[in-house]
Amino acid sequence: MSLTVPEPHTRHVPVRLDVQRWATHRSRRRVLVVVHTVVTGQRLLDAIRLLEGDIRVQTFFTQAPDVFSNGVDAFLEGLGGLVLPWSQAVQTQFDLALAAGHGNLHDVQAPVVVLPHGAGHNKVVSVAPESRPAVLGGAHGLSRQRLMRDGAVVPEAIVLAHHEELTRLGRDCPEAVPAAEVVGDPCFDRIAASLPFRALYREALGVKGRRRLVLACSTWGPDSLLGHGWSTLERLVTDLPKEEYRVAALLHPHVWNAHGDWQVRAWHAELARAGLVLVSPHADWTGVVVAADHIVGDHGSVSLYGAMTGAPVLMAGRADAPVDPGSPMAELMSFAPRLRDDRPVRQQLNRSSVLRRAHRYERVAARITSEPGRFARRMRALLYRKLRLRAPAVRQSAVEPASLPRAVRYDDPGAGVSR
Repeated sequence: MSLTVPEPHTRHVPVRLDVQRWATHRSRRRVLVVVHTVVTGQRLLDAIRLLEGDIRVQTFFTQAPDVFSNGVDAFLEGLGGLVLPWSQAVQTQFDLALAAGHGNLHDVQAPVVVLPHGAGHNKVVSVAPESRPAVLGGAHGLSRQRLMRDGAVVPEAIVLAHHEELTRLGRDCPEAVPAAEVVGDPCFDRIAASLPFRALYREALGVKGRRRLVLACSTWGPDSLLGHGWSTLERLVTDLPKEEYRVAALLHPHVWNAHGDWQVRAWHAELARAGLVLVSPHADWTGVVVAADHIVGDHGSVSLYGAMTGAPVLMAGRADAPVDPGSPMAELMSFAPRLRDDRPVRQQLNRSSVLRRAHRYERVAARITSEPGRFARRMRALLYRKLRLRAPAVRQSAVEPASLPRAVRYDDPGAGVSR
C-alpha cells in the first residue's frame, strides 16, 4: 500500500497572477515580514502592529534560514498570518520587507528595513577566516560583514535606537550611515510605561509581602550566565532564605529553541521544586524586569534594560564576554559588581543595593535610546515613507504597559508550558 502526499499549494491567493478573480480585497502595498528567529519575530511585532487598520496594506510572513530557526514555525502559526515558504518569498516582488536579522536579505525582492532585536548593538561579531583563529569584528548589526553584500549596502533603512550608534556605525561601516535612521526602542518604552504597575507583575510571579525578587537572566551561548556555569542558579535558589527571597529565571528564547521546551523544563525541574520560578518564553518578559528587586545577569540585553528600573545588577557569566567596548553594555559591565563564588549570595545582594550609584545606572539607561517614548510614532512614519503612502490619521495614545508575565508550570506537563 502506498500513500501519496500531495504537494502543498504555495501560490496563495494574494500573490497569484489571477488575484483579481480570487481575492476578496486587493491591497495597494505588500509587506514581507522576514522572521529569522523567535526573538526577531517578537521584535518585528512592535513594528507591524503600527500598520493595523490600514486596508491598503497586505502583510505576509516568511521564515528565513537561520541556525536558531527552531520554534519560528510555531511562532508564525500562532500569529495566524499568511506564511510563504522562503523559496517562494524570495521569488516574489514586495513593496517593503521588514527584518530584525541579516541572513540572506540580499535574496529578498524588496527594499528592506532592518531593526535591532535587542537593546542596541552590544555584542561583537566573531570573524573566523579559514585556517586561522577567530578575530573580533564590529558590533553585531553595525558591521560591514552584516550590512554589505558585493560592495553594496543591503538594507534600505537601518533602524537605530540612539544617536550615538550613528558614530559607531560610521566607524564599523561608513557606507551604511546614509541608510541609518534613529527611531527608538520599543522595549525601553514598554518598560517605562510598566513601572507604575510593578505591584501587579510581582503578584503574578507570586512575590508577596516584603519578599524580594531576584531575577537571574541569561542570554544564549557558552559565555552566558547558564553557559558559563549552572551553579549560579543553584546558589541563588539554595542559599537565599525562602521566606525573604523569591528567585526567577528569565532565559533567552535561543536557549529554549536550541534545546527544546521539554529539555529546558527538565533541566530546571529540581530547582523548580526548590522554589525557582522559570519564566515562560511564550509571554511578555518586560514585566518581569520591572518586578525585580535584584538582577543577576550577563552581557545579554535584559541586564541592560534592568539598568532603567532601579534594581542593582550583579554580573555573572564570562567576565570578558565579546562586547563592543564603546557600547552601553560595556559601560554597565565596567561598574556592576560580579557575583563571587567565595562570598555568601545574600551578602552580595545587600552590598550591591548599598553601593548602587543611581547616576551610573541612569547614564547607562540613557544610552539605550535617545528617543524615549517615541518609537511607535517614529517607526510608523518611517514605514509609511518607505511604502510611499500617506499615513492614516490615528489618535495619539500612550505606550501600553507590558502584559502579565507567566511562569512555566510543572504540575501538569500535558497542559502546556505556562500558566
